[in-house]
Formats: sequence, C-alpha cells, structure tokens
Amino acid sequence: MAAFLKGLGEAGYADGRNVTIEYRWADGQNDRLPALALDLVQRQVTVIAATSTPAALAAKAATTTVPIVFETAADPVQLGLVTSLNRPGGNVTGVTQTNVEVAPKRLELLHELLPAARSMAFLVDPSDPTVAETSANQMRAAARTLGLELHVLGASTESEFEAVFVRANQLRASGLVIGAGTAIFAGRGRQLAALSARYAVPTIGANRVFTAAGGLISYGADIVDAYRLTGAYVGRVLRGEKPADLPVQQATKIELRINLKTAKALGVIVPITLLGRADEVIE
Repeated sequence: MAAFLKGLGEAGYADGRNVTIEYRWADGQNDRLPALALDLVQRQVTVIAATSTPAALAAKAATTTVPIVFETAADPVQLGLVTSLNRPGGNVTGVTQTNVEVAPKRLELLHELLPAARSMAFLVDPSDPTVAETSANQMRAAARTLGLELHVLGASTESEFEAVFVRANQLRASGLVIGAGTAIFAGRGRQLAALSARYAVPTIGANRVFTAAGGLISYGADIVDAYRLTGAYVGRVLRGEKPADLPVQQATKIELRINLKTAKALGVIVPITLLGRADEVIE
C-alpha cells in the first residue's frame, strides 16, 4: 500500500488532499470480490485499482465503463483482462510482475541447490483457481523436464500453511516452491520462512521479504515496484488518460536472493556458480 500511494503521489495525487480513496478489503475471501467491485461501480468512482488477479477479474466483470488499473503476477492477455499488452483496449490496463511466468525457473533454481532431489512440492492458492491451475500446469511441465516428481499442495489462509509443510515432509519432498500471483503468499513471507525453518524444508519464494525473514532463496520481480507503477497509472487515469491508450507495463527486473545463514542451518551447499548470479546474498 505504501508503494501504491508513492506511485499515486508521483502522479500528483494524495489521499485526502485532491483525491479520496474508497478502500475495500475481501480479507482473503475472494468470493466477496464481485460484490465489492459492484459496490464501487454503483458509487460511480472515477477509477478502480484492482491490486490482485481475483480483484482484477471481479472488477472487469462488474463494469465495461469505469476505468480499471490492475496489478497481477500473471499474463493479463491469457487471463482475458486485455486484448494485448501494447493495445489493452476497453476500460482496463495495468501492471504485470510476471512472477507466475518465472515460477518454473524457481523450481530449476531449487533443483540446482538440491541436485540429488527426486521429489518437490509446489504451493498454490486454490481460492485463485485461474492462477493456481496455470502455474501448476507450468510447474508440472518443468518438473518432467528436470526428471522430478511434483506434489501440488494448496493453502488459501495462513492457518493452512503449517499443514503444507507437514505434508511436504510426509511426501518426502526435498524442497518447496511457493507459488506467486496471490496476495496471501506475498504478504506472509515471514510466516512462510519461519515454517520452512521449523520443518527444515528448503523453500524458494518470489520476493525479498521471504529471504530477508530467513527464507532460503527467492527469485522474482520486485512486487513493491509493481505496486508503485500501479499507483502511477491510477494517477494518469485521474488526469484524464484512457486505459485503452496506456500499454500494460511489465516489471522486468527479476532478482535472485540467497540467504547463506539459512542454507548453513539446513545443510544446503550453495554452488559458487549460483552465488555469482545472485543479486543479493544475505550472510
């Protein structure tokens, strides 16, 4: 939220000064999003900022006239949010961080850390079926290429996280890849890192919060910058620009971070070649 407001400020807007933000939270219950989006449409807001894939899909279904600016980790063309990245068309545009698309690379990196592995687990959010299904299919294909058995595990709330790590150990999975594209994982990096340590499951996440909190490794686009870009786009719409004229922005900087302290605690030897490619090494 701080990053979103920063982007909005870069466009010349501040909540309570020259714009009023109507906040709506689904509290992780995605089935509430259609009603929340419809409420905003009925209030005749100037623009809807939909800062997750389920929220973007709900907003698009609720209106064809109110401008929508989304933030998603998935491919917005594949999701049906826009007709193309360069020419979005209609009333929708936004920002994609491509973190779903690079998920197979996370599996590859974890396998590079654990070359003897024959089985891995992959965590998805079943309450976001579009992203969950897309990313699971991509990961299964990547696992086959690497000669790995892949176990797809689900969690939609923080209370379900611990059971995932318990199940990963029961399945004798050598490591766990945390799926991207869902707010519950992006916002709970510290909890996931703590469980990874408690159950000694080498885990790779998508953002720096995870490794900074003690997670082993992370690989993905900067989600904070993606939210800043989203806020800036909302500001441009407020100034009168049309979503159809604003190409979908892509957060293209993908960063690799490794926590050596965690690697040592887990007994994982990080190859020099991998350390040399890291954008940040936490010691």
